[in-house]
Amino acid sequence: MIPTDFISGWALSFSLILAIGSQNAFVLKQGLKREHVFAICLFCAISDALLISAGVAGFGAITARYPNLVTFAKAGGAIFLLVYGLQSLYASITKSHALMADGQVVSSLKKSLLLCFGFTWLNPHVYLDTLVLVGMVSTGADNKILFTIGAISASVMFFFALGYGARLLSPLFAKPKAWNILDALVGCLMIYLAWHLWYG
Repeated sequence: MIPTDFISGWALSFSLILAIGSQNAFVLKQGLKREHVFAICLFCAISDALLISAGVAGFGAITARYPNLVTFAKAGGAIFLLVYGLQSLYASITKSHALMADGQVVSSLKKSLLLCFGFTWLNPHVYLDTLVLVGMVSTGADNKILFTIGAISASVMFFFALGYGARLLSPLFAKPKAWNILDALVGCLMIYLAWHLWYG
């Protein structure tokens, strides 16, 4: 049986990474062109692993020194997840969007990795998701190592699936309706995670 903390970390990371953004669009584009797919997916996965680990470890060190901070972290994380979930549900009803793989054509590995670096490390949302949100949610895990491994596993699986499955996935996710359904599923999962964090 898969440990609950592993599942929680996996589900949280997978839900966060599904959000439409420049990094996912870039990985999809590289997959469609079949250019440096392995290197790009590996770079994104390693970057996420470093940020997730720093988020969990950082909050772990802080809460060890200030135990009362755990309660505030749980409250903050639960509220954030709830709002995030409600926004996703709202978007599933009101928005019409699709993930497109258009943009600048890149041929060299160096330029591809530089662009990937910008999409990953210069995106302010990545720090909110990994260092802050994942760090806060991890305070509710009994086994933070399993939580971290679960979160990193989801990131690795997603990027390689997106990169190598791009030719299969792009027709589906070019349709706004597919993203509406995805937003609804993500919203429900986020609300569940908020409940689990606060009452678990």
